[in-house]
Amino acid sequence: MKFVDEFRDPALGRRVLARIAAQVEALGATAQAPVRIMEVCGGHTHAIFRYGLNGVLPEALMLVHGPGCPVCVLPMGRVDDAVALARQPGVILASFGDALRVPGSGPSLMQARAAGADVRTVYAPADALALAREHPERPVVFFALGFETTAPATALTLLQAEAEGVENLFVFSNHITIVPTLRALLENPELRLHGFVGPGHVSAVIGTRPYAFVAERYGVPLVVSGFEPLDLLQSIAMVLQQRIDGVARVENQYIRVVGEGGNPQALAAMAAVFEARPSFEWRGLGLIPSSGLQLTARFARFDAERRFAVPGQRAADPRACQCGRVLIGAIQPRDCKVFGTACTPETPIGACMVSAEGACAAEYRYGGPR
Repeated sequence: MKFVDEFRDPALGRRVLARIAAQVEALGATAQAPVRIMEVCGGHTHAIFRYGLNGVLPEALMLVHGPGCPVCVLPMGRVDDAVALARQPGVILASFGDALRVPGSGPSLMQARAAGADVRTVYAPADALALAREHPERPVVFFALGFETTAPATALTLLQAEAEGVENLFVFSNHITIVPTLRALLENPELRLHGFVGPGHVSAVIGTRPYAFVAERYGVPLVVSGFEPLDLLQSIAMVLQQRIDGVARVENQYIRVVGEGGNPQALAAMAAVFEARPSFEWRGLGLIPSSGLQLTARFARFDAERRFAVPGQRAADPRACQCGRVLIGAIQPRDCKVFGTACTPETPIGACMVSAEGACAAEYRYGGPR
Protein backbone atom coordinates (compact mmCIF):
# COMPACT_ATOMS: atom_id res chain seq x y z
CA MET A 1 0.00 0.00 0.00
CA LYS A 2 1.51 3.32 -1.04
CA PHE A 3 2.79 5.48 1.83
CA VAL A 4 2.55 2.52 4.21
CA ASP A 5 4.58 -0.43 2.98
CA GLU A 6 7.62 1.64 2.07
CA PHE A 7 7.63 3.12 5.57
CA ARG A 8 7.71 -0.38 7.11
CA ASP A 9 10.54 -1.83 5.03
CA PRO A 10 12.67 -4.05 7.32
CA ALA A 11 15.88 -3.64 5.31
CA LEU A 12 15.61 0.14 5.37
CA GLY A 13 14.79 -0.03 9.05
CA ARG A 14 17.99 -1.94 9.79
CA ARG A 15 20.02 0.62 7.84
CA VAL A 16 18.55 3.53 9.78
CA LEU A 17 19.06 1.68 13.07
CA ALA A 18 22.73 1.16 12.19
CA ARG A 19 23.04 4.87 11.49
CA ILE A 20 21.38 5.72 14.83
CA ALA A 21 23.76 3.39 16.68
CA ALA A 22 26.76 5.11 15.05
CA GLN A 23 25.36 8.55 15.90
CA VAL A 24 24.78 7.64 19.54
CA GLU A 25 28.33 6.30 19.76
CA ALA A 26 29.69 9.48 18.18
CA LEU A 27 27.91 11.52 20.84
CA GLY A 28 29.61 9.50 23.58
CA ALA A 29 26.32 8.58 25.22
CA THR A 30 26.05 5.65 27.61
CA ALA A 31 23.23 3.73 29.25
CA GLN A 32 23.99 5.68 32.44
CA ALA A 33 24.02 9.03 30.60
CA PRO A 34 21.77 8.48 27.58
CA VAL A 35 20.61 10.83 24.87
CA ARG A 36 17.07 11.78 25.90
CA ILE A 37 14.60 12.50 23.10
CA MET A 38 10.96 13.21 23.89
CA GLU A 39 8.13 12.31 21.55
CA VAL A 40 5.34 14.72 22.42
CA CYS A 41 2.49 13.05 20.53
CA GLY A 42 0.51 10.22 22.08
CA GLY A 43 0.14 8.69 18.62
CA HIS A 44 3.93 8.48 18.42
CA THR A 45 4.10 6.84 21.84
CA HIS A 46 1.59 4.24 20.70
CA ALA A 47 3.54 3.58 17.48
CA ILE A 48 6.84 3.25 19.35
CA PHE A 49 5.43 0.48 21.53
CA ARG A 50 3.36 -1.11 18.78
CA TYR A 51 6.36 -1.54 16.48
CA GLY A 52 8.79 -2.39 19.28
CA LEU A 53 11.12 0.51 18.53
CA ASN A 54 12.00 0.97 22.20
CA GLY A 55 13.42 -2.56 22.18
CA VAL A 56 15.72 -2.20 19.16
CA LEU A 57 17.21 1.24 19.73
CA PRO A 58 20.60 1.55 21.49
CA GLU A 59 20.50 1.46 25.28
CA ALA A 60 22.30 4.80 25.29
CA LEU A 61 19.25 6.38 23.63
CA MET A 62 16.17 6.96 25.78
CA LEU A 63 12.80 7.83 24.30
CA VAL A 64 10.93 9.96 26.81
CA HIS A 65 7.15 9.89 26.56
CA GLY A 66 5.61 13.35 26.76
CA PRO A 67 2.17 14.81 27.54
CA GLY A 68 0.71 14.26 24.08
CA CYS A 69 -2.37 12.31 25.13
CA PRO A 70 -5.16 14.89 25.63
CA VAL A 71 -7.29 12.50 27.68
CA CYS A 72 -4.34 11.70 29.95
CA VAL A 73 -3.43 15.31 30.73
CA LEU A 74 -7.01 16.17 31.70
CA PRO A 75 -6.96 16.85 35.47
CA MET A 76 -9.37 15.08 37.77
CA GLY A 77 -11.23 18.29 38.55
CA ARG A 78 -12.28 18.70 34.91
CA VAL A 79 -13.56 15.12 34.87
CA ASP A 80 -15.60 15.97 37.97
CA ASP A 81 -16.97 19.01 36.13
CA ALA A 82 -18.01 16.84 33.18
CA VAL A 83 -19.82 14.45 35.54
CA ALA A 84 -21.57 17.42 37.17
CA LEU A 85 -22.74 18.57 33.74
CA ALA A 86 -24.01 15.08 32.89
CA ARG A 87 -26.07 15.10 36.07
CA GLN A 88 -27.84 18.38 35.22
CA PRO A 89 -31.59 17.81 34.66
CA GLY A 90 -32.38 16.96 31.06
CA VAL A 91 -28.80 17.22 29.82
CA ILE A 92 -27.41 14.88 27.17
CA LEU A 93 -23.63 14.79 27.54
CA ALA A 94 -21.80 13.74 24.37
CA SER A 95 -18.25 12.47 24.76
CA PHE A 96 -15.53 10.61 22.92
CA GLY A 97 -15.40 7.02 24.12
CA ASP A 98 -11.89 7.09 25.61
CA ALA A 99 -12.93 9.85 28.03
CA LEU A 100 -15.74 7.82 29.62
CA ARG A 101 -13.49 5.75 31.87
CA VAL A 102 -11.05 8.47 32.95
CA PRO A 103 -11.14 8.58 36.75
CA GLY A 104 -12.21 11.70 38.56
CA SER A 105 -12.12 12.26 42.30
CA GLY A 106 -15.60 10.70 42.27
CA PRO A 107 -17.32 8.59 39.61
CA SER A 108 -16.22 8.48 35.99
CA LEU A 109 -18.61 9.40 33.20
CA MET A 110 -19.22 5.70 32.59
CA GLN A 111 -20.19 5.23 36.24
CA ALA A 112 -22.38 8.32 36.06
CA ARG A 113 -24.11 6.81 33.02
CA ALA A 114 -24.67 3.57 34.91
CA ALA A 115 -26.28 5.62 37.69
CA GLY A 116 -28.75 7.20 35.26
CA ALA A 117 -27.01 10.16 33.57
CA ASP A 118 -27.63 10.43 29.83
CA VAL A 119 -24.06 10.12 28.50
CA ARG A 120 -23.72 9.35 24.79
CA THR A 121 -20.60 8.22 22.92
CA VAL A 122 -19.85 10.24 19.79
CA TYR A 123 -17.09 10.03 17.19
CA ALA A 124 -17.00 13.71 16.18
CA PRO A 125 -18.42 17.06 17.35
CA ALA A 126 -20.83 16.92 14.41
CA ASP A 127 -22.49 13.95 16.12
CA ALA A 128 -23.26 16.19 19.10
CA LEU A 129 -24.82 18.73 16.75
CA ALA A 130 -26.94 15.94 15.26
CA LEU A 131 -28.12 15.02 18.78
CA ALA A 132 -29.08 18.66 19.38
CA ARG A 133 -31.13 18.67 16.19
CA GLU A 134 -32.84 15.40 17.17
CA HIS A 135 -33.64 16.61 20.71
CA PRO A 136 -34.40 20.35 20.41
CA GLU A 137 -36.15 20.29 23.79
CA ARG A 138 -33.01 19.13 25.64
CA PRO A 139 -29.59 20.74 26.15
CA VAL A 140 -26.74 18.75 24.56
CA VAL A 141 -23.26 19.32 26.01
CA PHE A 142 -20.23 18.23 24.00
CA PHE A 143 -17.22 17.29 26.14
CA ALA A 144 -14.57 18.82 23.86
CA LEU A 145 -11.05 17.42 24.19
CA GLY A 146 -7.81 17.51 22.28
CA PHE A 147 -4.97 19.61 20.92
CA GLU A 148 -5.13 21.66 17.73
CA THR A 149 -5.79 18.33 15.98
CA THR A 150 -9.43 18.18 17.11
CA ALA A 151 -10.14 21.83 17.95
CA PRO A 152 -10.90 22.78 14.31
CA ALA A 153 -13.69 20.17 14.16
CA THR A 154 -15.27 21.67 17.28
CA ALA A 155 -14.90 25.15 15.81
CA LEU A 156 -16.49 24.18 12.50
CA THR A 157 -19.36 22.47 14.34
CA LEU A 158 -20.09 25.66 16.30
CA LEU A 159 -19.94 27.74 13.13
CA GLN A 160 -22.50 25.37 11.62
CA ALA A 161 -24.68 25.53 14.75
CA GLU A 162 -24.56 29.34 14.60
CA ALA A 163 -25.53 29.31 10.92
CA GLU A 164 -28.49 27.00 11.61
CA GLY A 165 -29.63 28.92 14.69
CA VAL A 166 -29.31 25.87 16.96
CA GLU A 167 -30.00 26.98 20.54
CA ASN A 168 -29.52 23.81 22.59
CA LEU A 169 -25.90 22.83 21.79
CA PHE A 170 -23.21 23.65 24.34
CA VAL A 171 -19.49 22.95 24.49
CA PHE A 172 -17.49 22.14 27.61
CA SER A 173 -14.13 23.15 26.19
CA ASN A 174 -11.01 21.30 27.32
CA HIS A 175 -9.07 21.95 24.13
CA ILE A 176 -5.37 22.58 24.70
CA THR A 177 -2.46 23.90 22.65
CA ILE A 178 1.03 22.57 22.02
CA VAL A 179 3.32 25.63 22.15
CA PRO A 180 2.77 26.56 25.83
CA THR A 181 3.18 22.86 26.67
CA LEU A 182 6.58 22.66 25.00
CA ARG A 183 7.64 25.82 26.78
CA ALA A 184 6.63 24.35 30.16
CA LEU A 185 8.59 21.16 29.42
CA LEU A 186 11.68 23.10 28.41
CA GLU A 187 11.49 25.18 31.60
CA ASN A 188 11.38 22.02 33.75
CA PRO A 189 14.94 21.41 35.05
CA GLU A 190 14.15 17.78 35.87
CA LEU A 191 13.82 16.69 32.24
CA ARG A 192 17.18 17.51 30.59
CA LEU A 193 15.97 16.86 27.06
CA HIS A 194 18.31 16.66 24.07
CA GLY A 195 15.65 16.87 21.38
CA PHE A 196 12.00 16.52 20.42
CA VAL A 197 10.18 14.33 17.96
CA GLY A 198 7.47 16.83 17.14
CA PRO A 199 3.78 15.95 16.73
CA GLY A 200 2.54 15.05 13.26
CA HIS A 201 -1.21 15.59 13.53
CA VAL A 202 -1.00 18.90 15.41
CA SER A 203 1.61 20.15 12.94
CA ALA A 204 -0.67 19.36 10.01
CA VAL A 205 -2.93 22.07 11.45
CA ILE A 206 -0.50 24.67 12.83
CA GLY A 207 2.53 23.99 10.59
CA THR A 208 6.17 23.98 11.66
CA ARG A 209 6.68 27.73 12.09
CA PRO A 210 5.33 27.96 15.69
CA TYR A 211 8.11 25.66 16.95
CA ALA A 212 10.93 28.04 16.03
CA PHE A 213 11.36 29.19 19.64
CA VAL A 214 12.32 25.64 20.73
CA ALA A 215 15.52 25.82 18.69
CA GLU A 216 16.15 29.55 18.80
CA ARG A 217 15.57 30.22 22.48
CA TYR A 218 16.36 26.87 24.08
CA GLY A 219 18.83 25.40 21.60
CA VAL A 220 16.94 22.09 21.36
CA PRO A 221 16.40 20.31 18.02
CA LEU A 222 12.84 19.46 17.00
CA VAL A 223 11.88 17.21 14.07
CA VAL A 224 8.22 16.86 13.12
CA SER A 225 7.57 13.18 12.40
CA GLY A 226 5.11 10.85 10.76
CA PHE A 227 3.76 7.76 12.48
CA GLU A 228 5.21 4.78 10.63
CA PRO A 229 8.32 2.97 11.97
CA LEU A 230 10.67 4.48 9.40
CA ASP A 231 9.17 7.94 9.98
CA LEU A 232 10.08 7.73 13.63
CA LEU A 233 13.52 6.19 13.07
CA GLN A 234 14.43 8.81 10.48
CA SER A 235 13.21 11.61 12.77
CA ILE A 236 15.36 10.29 15.61
CA ALA A 237 18.37 10.14 13.28
CA MET A 238 17.69 13.74 12.21
CA VAL A 239 17.63 14.91 15.84
CA LEU A 240 20.87 13.04 16.56
CA GLN A 241 22.58 14.54 13.52
CA GLN A 242 21.76 18.01 14.74
CA ARG A 243 23.35 17.16 18.08
CA ILE A 244 26.48 15.89 16.32
CA ASP A 245 26.66 19.02 14.15
CA GLY A 246 26.19 21.26 17.19
CA VAL A 247 23.12 23.00 15.76
CA ALA A 248 19.45 23.32 16.73
CA ARG A 249 16.80 23.64 14.07
CA VAL A 250 13.17 22.82 13.41
CA GLU A 251 13.05 20.20 10.66
CA ASN A 252 10.12 18.51 8.97
CA GLN A 253 10.38 14.78 8.29
CA TYR A 254 6.62 14.50 7.65
CA ILE A 255 6.72 16.55 4.46
CA ARG A 256 4.04 14.44 2.76
CA VAL A 257 1.46 15.85 5.21
CA VAL A 258 2.86 18.87 7.09
CA GLY A 259 3.70 22.29 5.65
CA GLU A 260 5.37 25.31 7.18
CA GLY A 261 2.20 27.37 7.41
CA GLY A 262 -0.26 24.67 8.44
CA ASN A 263 -3.90 24.53 7.35
CA PRO A 264 -5.25 28.08 6.82
CA GLN A 265 -8.93 27.04 6.87
CA ALA A 266 -8.56 25.14 10.15
CA LEU A 267 -6.60 27.99 11.74
CA ALA A 268 -9.22 30.53 10.63
CA ALA A 269 -12.06 28.48 12.14
CA MET A 270 -10.19 28.16 15.43
CA ALA A 271 -9.43 31.89 15.51
CA ALA A 272 -13.12 32.71 15.04
CA VAL A 273 -14.39 30.39 17.77
CA PHE A 274 -11.63 30.11 20.37
CA GLU A 275 -9.34 32.31 22.41
CA ALA A 276 -6.66 31.44 24.96
CA ARG A 277 -7.64 30.99 28.58
CA PRO A 278 -5.49 32.89 31.10
CA SER A 279 -4.35 29.50 32.39
CA PHE A 280 -5.39 25.87 32.28
CA GLU A 281 -4.55 22.98 34.58
CA TRP A 282 -2.72 19.93 33.22
CA ARG A 283 -2.24 16.63 34.95
CA GLY A 284 1.45 16.44 35.84
CA LEU A 285 2.28 19.95 34.69
CA GLY A 286 -0.04 22.06 36.85
CA LEU A 287 -1.32 25.41 35.61
CA ILE A 288 0.14 26.48 32.27
CA PRO A 289 -0.60 30.04 31.12
CA SER A 290 -2.51 30.45 27.83
CA SER A 291 -2.51 26.69 27.19
CA GLY A 292 -6.26 26.09 27.12
CA LEU A 293 -8.93 27.32 24.72
CA GLN A 294 -12.25 28.89 25.64
CA LEU A 295 -15.06 30.22 23.46
CA THR A 296 -14.89 33.80 22.25
CA ALA A 297 -17.57 36.34 23.16
CA ARG A 298 -19.27 35.72 19.81
CA PHE A 299 -19.90 32.10 20.80
CA ALA A 300 -20.51 32.66 24.53
CA ARG A 301 -24.09 31.36 24.24
CA PHE A 302 -22.68 27.93 23.37
CA ASP A 303 -20.37 27.84 26.42
CA ALA A 304 -21.44 25.14 28.90
CA GLU A 305 -19.42 26.76 31.68
CA ARG A 306 -21.49 29.93 31.34
CA ARG A 307 -24.82 28.18 30.88
CA PHE A 308 -24.59 25.63 33.72
CA ALA A 309 -23.28 25.54 37.27
CA VAL A 310 -19.88 23.85 37.05
CA PRO A 311 -18.01 23.15 40.32
CA GLY A 312 -14.60 24.12 38.92
CA GLN A 313 -12.73 22.52 41.80
CA ARG A 314 -9.20 21.13 41.58
CA ALA A 315 -8.60 17.57 42.79
CA ALA A 316 -5.31 15.80 43.51
CA ASP A 317 -4.48 12.45 41.90
CA PRO A 318 -4.44 9.34 44.11
CA ARG A 319 -1.10 9.00 45.87
CA ALA A 320 -0.46 5.59 44.34
CA CYS A 321 -0.77 6.95 40.80
CA GLN A 322 2.28 8.49 39.13
CA CYS A 323 0.55 9.31 35.86
CA GLY A 324 1.58 12.94 36.18
CA ARG A 325 5.28 12.06 36.32
CA VAL A 326 4.89 9.69 33.37
CA LEU A 327 3.28 12.50 31.38
CA ILE A 328 6.24 14.84 31.79
CA GLY A 329 8.77 12.09 31.08
CA ALA A 330 10.20 12.11 34.60
CA ILE A 331 9.67 8.34 34.87
CA GLN A 332 8.85 5.49 32.51
CA PRO A 333 5.49 3.69 32.85
CA ARG A 334 7.03 0.58 34.41
CA ASP A 335 8.65 2.74 37.09
CA CYS A 336 5.21 3.34 38.62
CA LYS A 337 4.69 0.98 41.54
CA VAL A 338 1.10 0.13 40.59
CA PHE A 339 1.76 -0.38 36.85
CA GLY A 340 0.27 -3.68 35.70
CA THR A 341 -0.83 -4.70 39.20
CA ALA A 342 -3.40 -2.45 40.84
CA CYS A 343 -3.50 -0.27 37.73
CA THR A 344 -4.48 -1.97 34.46
CA PRO A 345 -6.70 -0.94 31.51
CA GLU A 346 -9.55 -2.88 33.16
CA THR A 347 -9.03 -1.21 36.56
CA PRO A 348 -7.26 2.09 35.84
CA ILE A 349 -6.12 4.29 38.68
CA GLY A 350 -4.74 6.98 36.39
CA ALA A 351 -5.69 8.37 32.99
CA CYS A 352 -2.45 7.15 31.35
CA MET A 353 -3.81 3.60 31.57
CA VAL A 354 -7.17 4.50 30.02
CA SER A 355 -6.62 6.16 26.67
CA ALA A 356 -5.25 4.27 23.68
CA GLU A 357 -2.66 7.06 23.39
CA GLY A 358 -1.61 6.82 27.02
CA ALA A 359 1.98 5.70 27.62
CA CYS A 360 0.98 3.26 30.37
CA ALA A 361 -1.77 1.69 28.25
CA ALA A 362 0.61 1.36 25.27
CA GLU A 363 3.34 -0.28 27.32
CA TYR A 364 0.86 -2.56 29.06
CA ARG A 365 -0.59 -3.67 25.72
CA TYR A 366 2.60 -4.14 23.75
CA GLY A 367 5.21 -4.62 26.47
CA GLY A 368 8.82 -4.82 25.43
CA PRO A 369 12.24 -5.50 26.91
CA ARG A 370 12.63 -2.00 28.30
